Amino acid sequence: MIFALLLLASLALGYLGASLFVWLLALAAFFLFIGVSAVTWGVLLGFALLFLTPLRRKLLTRPLMRWMKKAGVLPVISKTEREALEAGTVWIDGELFSGRPNFERILSEPWPELNEREKAFLDGPAEEVCAMTDDWKVYQKRDLHPDVWKYLAEKGFFGMIIPEEFGGLGFRPPAVSAVIAKLSSRSVPLGITAMLPNSLGPAELLVHYGTQEQKENWLPRLASGKELPCFALTEPEAGSDAGSIKASGEVFRGADGSPWLRLNWEKRYITMAARATVLGMAMKVHDPEGILALGPHPGITCALIPADLPGVTRGNQHDPLNVPFFNCPFEGKDVEVPLDAVIGGKGGVGKGWRMLMENLSAGRGIMLPAQSLAGTKLLGRAVGAYSVVRKQFGMSIGRFEGVEEGLAFIGGNAYLLDSAGKFIAGALAGGAKPSVVTAIAKYQFTEIFRQALIHGMDIQGGAAISRGPRNLLAHAWFSAPISITVEGANILTRTLMVFGQGAIRCHPWAYREIVALQTDDMEAFDEAFFGHIGHVGRNFSRSILLSLTRGRFADVPGKGEERVWLQKLSWASASFATVADFAMGGYGGNLKRKEAVTGRLSDILSWMLLGSSVLRRWKADGRPTEDLPFVRWSMEQALGEIQKGFDGVYQNLDVPFFGKLFQGPVAWWSRFNAISTGPSDASGRQVAQLLRQPSAQRERIFSGVYVPSDPEQALGRLENAFRLCAAADSVVRRLQKAVKEGRLEKGAPLDQLDAAVAAGVLTEVEAEEVRHAEAARRDAIDVDSFSREDYLATAEGGGWS
Repeated sequence: MIFALLLLASLALGYLGASLFVWLLALAAFFLFIGVSAVTWGVLLGFALLFLTPLRRKLLTRPLMRWMKKAGVLPVISKTEREALEAGTVWIDGELFSGRPNFERILSEPWPELNEREKAFLDGPAEEVCAMTDDWKVYQKRDLHPDVWKYLAEKGFFGMIIPEEFGGLGFRPPAVSAVIAKLSSRSVPLGITAMLPNSLGPAELLVHYGTQEQKENWLPRLASGKELPCFALTEPEAGSDAGSIKASGEVFRGADGSPWLRLNWEKRYITMAARATVLGMAMKVHDPEGILALGPHPGITCALIPADLPGVTRGNQHDPLNVPFFNCPFEGKDVEVPLDAVIGGKGGVGKGWRMLMENLSAGRGIMLPAQSLAGTKLLGRAVGAYSVVRKQFGMSIGRFEGVEEGLAFIGGNAYLLDSAGKFIAGALAGGAKPSVVTAIAKYQFTEIFRQALIHGMDIQGGAAISRGPRNLLAHAWFSAPISITVEGANILTRTLMVFGQGAIRCHPWAYREIVALQTDDMEAFDEAFFGHIGHVGRNFSRSILLSLTRGRFADVPGKGEERVWLQKLSWASASFATVADFAMGGYGGNLKRKEAVTGRLSDILSWMLLGSSVLRRWKADGRPTEDLPFVRWSMEQALGEIQKGFDGVYQNLDVPFFGKLFQGPVAWWSRFNAISTGPSDASGRQVAQLLRQPSAQRERIFSGVYVPSDPEQALGRLENAFRLCAAADSVVRRLQKAVKEGRLEKGAPLDQLDAAVAAGVLTEVEAEEVRHAEAARRDAIDVDSFSREDYLATAEGGGWS
């Protein structure tokens, strides 16, 4: 009994994060209660004296630092790794990593709304350029129409991120995201073309790091489209490992006596390179003569290279899965540029790695997520409508539970991704540069869209695999793997970047320990190490108590289901922080090579972020009751994926001393006391039903994609048939009821109409309504076919005449 009380008291003190002084007082009180010998009191006193700061540092901290350095317990961070870690900022990922997230703060983070100027652009030029673009012809001609290129330049699409003072639109991240999403929903090549000049590249680097002269020279021309940029980082031997680039710039004195650079490079996978007039270049600068007085190897540097300089070789074109956007290799041989080509001038030499790391947020946090969100919303509209229009066995296929499961995945994730996209864009708009969060966004958005697309292809079946102007899914199917690959391959993003950076950057103590150990700063290490010990004890206690109570001890806001979801997220955070510390301590410097484990830990962190985004969005929307099916499905999905991550970690965590404990009792308890098992069939059915009903809610949930009003265009035709069929559904049901009652013969609705009118089952107006719906339905489910001559011409493609 006494030891049970001691255990409970210890858990309570740990849960509350009690200080060492409080622990010692509690232990002294316990000794008084049970009565102990003088020797025991002496041990307690000695223990207390040992933790006086001067004695602790001399007797414990210094020997501990020597041992940890020798044993390699903590990873050694290179200069480039340190720059990458320090480049970004920590946002709510730090809260989730802490084990004790402050959901009052998380649910109060800024929620972005477009201003009037941004809305006008989205409803005006963005809508217009979508109407100008024929996606089928873009794929056949292998390029956008020249009028579309001209319009993009004239209306400022290439300068959305450039400040107004330099002729740009000066849009914030939420507006850029919304524009890219709309354009991508019409045509992926259209979205990519507008995306690249506004992502990591010359414009963004100039805005943040360019000299005033460089800004005034380049930004107005980039904003107007007079200059078209690209940015070259990837090489044959350097992809996700960008630090290994071989492109070089050797410093020499030009004829004018000032420093110049002689550049040599071989790049590939460079989007827009064949059309670009200015090449953004990442290279390693070498200064063997010491002209710049920055050492012989100043490091990675970013520069702007006019594309028409002697020595630049371009012209070839990659073919990325038949998606017609300009993605090209190009080379440079002894290309000479003055030093002021370096972004930031001489002050920018060697600063390129930091520049790149600080500005990857746009591509990872805005552009690719916007494209995947647009695709998922388009699937929600198109596949939801198709599931109503397409019939098998005399009923709409959307009523089959197997189809409902796919519809629920698409609709639920459209809501979830929209929530996360806006949440992250709001953070970026506020000046945050959360590298871990944007890596999560890139990975999860592109992966979820790929899975949603698989469901859509399965539901539409033959209509999805038959290419032609009517097909809304095939081109998305081509392009999905491209997003998976760019801006850091998804495999490495998940297994190396998210938890690899998060474990150090988001942890409240780990990075401070590593830096203090590398710099031999005993005082800083002492503070960080023993702070870390307290952190582990608190989270260990929290994880146990929250697991035993299924999160009910967590102090969170909200009520009802929302409170339960927040409590489960708190429970997940405490358990995640605990197992993360065991993994970091058990594997030490080898953790980066345990990619299967770090990948699962990344999944847990990712889904805590996505779940938090859903609840922040629901609060921002005023917690509308009608959206609860989407919120419920999304939260069940997030919590289910968190549970899956824990199960995988516990089963495979083979750290010394504690491995068997995690693989045995902890893994068993986790499966028995699961946080969630994923979305229920009931939740999925509710979401699927909302996709199959024309409503203001459906329009709101799937807003932001381009919907042509012309019923002769693919999505316009499908939406028109969907509305007509849904409106006629009650009339068709009366026909079915009349058949059951014996008043009509079995048959197709069109064949029953005359008899139904004669029998008084329907009026002539109702019969005509069914005729219109059936005609539209038949037109919508037709697939494209071509004559042999047209088919061969289609296969050849060819460019705009």
